[in-house]
Amino acid sequence: MLAEAIHSYADSGNQVLLFAGLRAARKKPTQTYPLGYGKSVFFWSFVVALILFSVGGLFSVYEGIHKLNSHNGVSSPLIAIVVLSISILLEAASLYGCITQIRKVKRKNENLLQWFKHSRQSELVVVLGEDVAALLGLLFALIAVLLTMLTGNPVYDAAGSIGIGALLIIVSIFLAVKIKGLLIGQSADEKTVLEIKEFIESRHEVDTLMNIITFQLGPDIMVAVKARMKETQSASVLIDHINLCEREIKKNFPDVKWMFFEPDIADSKN
Repeated sequence: MLAEAIHSYADSGNQVLLFAGLRAARKKPTQTYPLGYGKSVFFWSFVVALILFSVGGLFSVYEGIHKLNSHNGVSSPLIAIVVLSISILLEAASLYGCITQIRKVKRKNENLLQWFKHSRQSELVVVLGEDVAALLGLLFALIAVLLTMLTGNPVYDAAGSIGIGALLIIVSIFLAVKIKGLLIGQSADEKTVLEIKEFIESRHEVDTLMNIITFQLGPDIMVAVKARMKETQSASVLIDHINLCEREIKKNFPDVKWMFFEPDIADSKN
């Protein structure tokens, strides 16, 4: 119960941090940060993963080891069972709300696992991970309390705390690895990149698409394109074609906030 109480306290604080990250990501670009503050949400999501690891996971493992040494019995197990049962229902409702939100943003042909693997929305990834960990942790705690009450052996209660801690540590490491890529500078997801690439190649103004680079900046995407353009009568017409391509890309891909289009006759990557 103490392990789950600390976990719930950490989760509540984590939601505040995620909200702060989302709010910071909406700040307008400045001269110092010309591409905006979108990656703030990645930073705070990473901090949440660290808190889940330390405050939630390590403390729960410590509490379980302490119980193994102290061998204290469980007091008021019926109250613990009632509290945990209600908490499981509430956490299941929270998880359902998270999945409902994910369904609004994921592609129709994607399942939840595919979305989790490819998603660049770190805040939803973290909330999903937290909710799943919380629900499983509550189930671990309930089973541990029931076994302790039925057998009179406090070892089950201690094992429950260690199991909760191990679960939180695994989830937090998994989340941290997932978010690390976004912090370093991950591209947009593969399907989005492919769709942008196909859209550019379909434009009649473009002769050959030589290279495309995307950069995920929170909810926004930066796109850099190098392409051979169709021959035009003048430089001004070429500029008009480039500007038209940029406008159409942003129109068809609302997440693209920054667009850099370079016309060239060869792709020199060295």
